[in-house]
Amino acid sequence: MQVLFWFSAILLGYIYFGYPLLLRCLPKRPLTWENDQAPQPLVTVLIPAFNEAAVIESTIRNKLAQNYPSDKLEIIVISDESDDGTDDIVKQLSEEDARIRLVRQTPRQGKTAGLNKAVAQANGDIIIFSDANSHYEQNAISALVRCFNDPGVGYVTGKMVYVNEEGNLVGDGCSAYMRYENHLRALETRVSSVVGVDGGIDAIRKDLYQEMTHDQLPDFVQPLKVVSQGKRVVYCEDALLQEESLTDSGSELRMRVRVSLRAYWAMWDMKHLFNPKNYGLFSLQIISHKLLRYLAFIPLLLALLASLVLADYHWFYTLAALGQLVFYGAAGYAEASGGSQSRLLGLAHYFSLINLASMMAFIRFVKGEKIVMWKPRGG
Repeated sequence: MQVLFWFSAILLGYIYFGYPLLLRCLPKRPLTWENDQAPQPLVTVLIPAFNEAAVIESTIRNKLAQNYPSDKLEIIVISDESDDGTDDIVKQLSEEDARIRLVRQTPRQGKTAGLNKAVAQANGDIIIFSDANSHYEQNAISALVRCFNDPGVGYVTGKMVYVNEEGNLVGDGCSAYMRYENHLRALETRVSSVVGVDGGIDAIRKDLYQEMTHDQLPDFVQPLKVVSQGKRVVYCEDALLQEESLTDSGSELRMRVRVSLRAYWAMWDMKHLFNPKNYGLFSLQIISHKLLRYLAFIPLLLALLASLVLADYHWFYTLAALGQLVFYGAAGYAEASGGSQSRLLGLAHYFSLINLASMMAFIRFVKGEKIVMWKPRGG
């Protein structure tokens, strides 16, 4: 039982602290800015939408206001059989500006199918993926495109920040989580390729895009397909996306379960990337950043169980058990109270939430369940 406890503790230490430290020690592979003065390419922004009438106009206008040549920008909204007036809003905007197009998908087939359809109709050399509620900083598109001046780069992801008011339990947890993720992406970019991206502010060379099956998670699978083609996936801190998080734990948990389930299937579909003989350092990255992170609920449960069993054996294990119980109790208290002004409580709550979501998704994965239809972030 002691071996089980220490194995779990060391593994958790590696997942959350050891991997970032390892990235700092690995040899660096800086971007090379070839043709930095080259003409800016034609860009197509893809915006999948299902019943997004409340936000779609502001999102489109946000893209039109980008600091990027107007004659080098087009916008395609993919309506997944919306029935709330989303299509009418997009059509009206397209009459005002010819750069805007509507692609309606019927019957409803999900986000991934919509992207497959829209990419085939896009004129841009660079394809940018935006969510229907994603608002970019004014220079975001220019920053994303500039990264492609390195010929080795095939996919770029920007920086997401949450803009909820302080004291929002889920929002504070999301913010802390994204700061950690963005830090990892910056470290991964310096040594190889980023493993995880944000689907709301990503870009790809059109000629590298490969069609996906309708059940695949595009934010996860498409970057991995780029790596499979020998190109890098990099993080661009200057491409900034501001977005509001969900505001209640139930919606956040359901969203995280959906994302986690599709991530498990994505790793299964792209399992060839786990072979270090063929993919070297990137295999270590995807195992460390994704596989072990999603399965972290297993050593978390084992560490708690082992420390409880060993509590009478030595005072250290008693303290370890009490520490874990206090941590999870704090998360439960934060949930029960509906919010907290303490960032530590918020972090404990969100950490517990995302690991619970991973466990629930893993159970569904083992059962063979899949999700095809995508829903807006609203839970």
